[in-house]
Amino acid sequence: MRNEYTVQLTRWQRLGLTTAIGAVLAVGATALVVQALDDSPATPTKTAQTTDADASAATEEPARATPTDTPAAAPVEAEPALSAPVAAQIDYLLAHWKLETYNSAEWGVLGENDCVNFASQAMIARGWTMDGVWSSPKNGNAYDASAAWRSSTAFMNYIAQAGKATALTDQQRDQVKVGDIVQFDWDNTGDRDHTGIVTRVEKVGDTVAISFAGHTLDSDYRSVDTAITVDHPGGTAYYWSVP
Repeated sequence: MRNEYTVQLTRWQRLGLTTAIGAVLAVGATALVVQALDDSPATPTKTAQTTDADASAATEEPARATPTDTPAAAPVEAEPALSAPVAAQIDYLLAHWKLETYNSAEWGVLGENDCVNFASQAMIARGWTMDGVWSSPKNGNAYDASAAWRSSTAFMNYIAQAGKATALTDQQRDQVKVGDIVQFDWDNTGDRDHTGIVTRVEKVGDTVAISFAGHTLDSDYRSVDTAITVDHPGGTAYYWSVP
């Protein structure tokens, strides 16, 4: 009987021990769950912080190199003040370059070749005086004027023989000034096909841009470069530097 009772006690003890162990395990598991629940807000926040930092690092533009200073633009050289004679010449040109403002009542119009007639008028406004070679009756009929007054080539020859100006090539355009005479040889045959008066000289660094006024083609600031490259490709410009 003692041995059987002892065996039964041992079984109850084992059962109690098993129950106790189960209870302990249950409590431990519950504690772990509670701890996990308590810790759960911190974990996502930390993860979110890491994710935001990573996203910021991924989207942030790489550091840009400091731009180097751009070269300073070449200064535009200011044109010198015009003398009274040149100012009167330019005023005349700007007042009468348009067809509707031609001074035809006094000087007439040479059809579609009125460039030298107009340039001659501007030189009179500047102070030149007529002579036996270069003249116009000023009667409204331009065809009564002398050849030197109305022909570009004859005008070239007259200026050269009279010594009224100094000849310059287009390679000397840095010496050209407002009020000078510009002539063109469109086909490079040696004669002169068109005449105008310089109305603007722009110097930027080593570059010199020249504009002129004239009739047929009527213009107040026509580009010399456009005239010899676009309008008449291959043409050549010449100048008379007027003192």
